[in-house]
Amino acid sequence: MNRINALLHDLHDSEAGLAGLLLHVADRHRADHEVFHVARDLAGWSADHLRELTRIGHERGLDLDPEPPDPDTLLAKVRQRTGDLLGRRSEVGLVLLVDLREVHVRAAGVSVDWVMLGQVAQSLRDQELLDLTSRCHPETLRQLRWANATIKVSASQILIG
Repeated sequence: MNRINALLHDLHDSEAGLAGLLLHVADRHRADHEVFHVARDLAGWSADHLRELTRIGHERGLDLDPEPPDPDTLLAKVRQRTGDLLGRRSEVGLVLLVDLREVHVRAAGVSVDWVMLGQVAQSLRDQELLDLTSRCHPETLRQLRWANATIKVSASQILIG
């Protein structure tokens, strides 16, 4: 496997991990409707990125899975039920901050992968990879900014109040 294919494979795995994490956060914080719905929407963006990476990877001889992790597993249903039962208890606020931190860190890693792919695409003048990066990286940056903004809004309420 050449290095560009290795980067595409790593980026695919990173996006799959981010999609799965966002679905996990949505399920765990189901009682917080904003977090639930936004996290699911953001997971959809990563799912779209997976499909695009799979298509391009297939053209380059890679066998990548076009689907994100399945949110309807038994574990996800348990997390949803736990989120429903816990609701907005203060302990859940601390868990939310930890989860948002993990989303932020994971999205930052995915962003770095997109930057590397974009640099390679520019160097090789590979328009297909450049177009892919131009479409997907801004959404990853928005995922990162959402996690950061939600931490800023929630941290003082959760940690002081």
